[in-house]
Amino acid sequence: MIYLITGGQRSGKSTYAERLALHLTDKPIYMATAHIWDDEFAERVRLHQQRRVPEWTNIEEDIQLSRHDVHGRVVLVDCCTLWATNYISNNEGSSVQELLTEMQSEFDRFTAQDATFIFVTNEIGLGGTSSNALQRRFTDLLGMLNQYIASRADVVTLMVCGIPVAVKGCLTIDNQ
Repeated sequence: MIYLITGGQRSGKSTYAERLALHLTDKPIYMATAHIWDDEFAERVRLHQQRRVPEWTNIEEDIQLSRHDVHGRVVLVDCCTLWATNYISNNEGSSVQELLTEMQSEFDRFTAQDATFIFVTNEIGLGGTSSNALQRRFTDLLGMLNQYIASRADVVTLMVCGIPVAVKGCLTIDNQ
């Protein structure tokens, strides 16, 4: 089973995904893809960690999700946006299509495991086109990755102002 939770920054994606994981199991895995770049981001990470109860198994993985055995578990990957950031930062000379192909292969290897997957991602392409070439490349990469994951997901939920909106499939959990 694959769930995709998408939405804008601070739309409630992670909180909703965490509630979903705890609804599905009492011992979920939290796979964090973030690098800590500065003090402000470190504080965001600290707040995320503080929200999680001790029942969580925490894994930090920035690129190779599939190297972790998650068979039979519920795993929350937070988030695809940072995962894509890591790919594009580590492979500056690669084309968007090359990066996308690598990420799709890694996603397929990871989700081939018999597990339940919850992916969190940002919907960043709703605004105007950036004048910055790197931002345009990143928006293209993440947009195409999100489409790929959504095409394979059983349930896709868009978070809007903290409210889950069903996009694909149907899921209802308490939003409190």
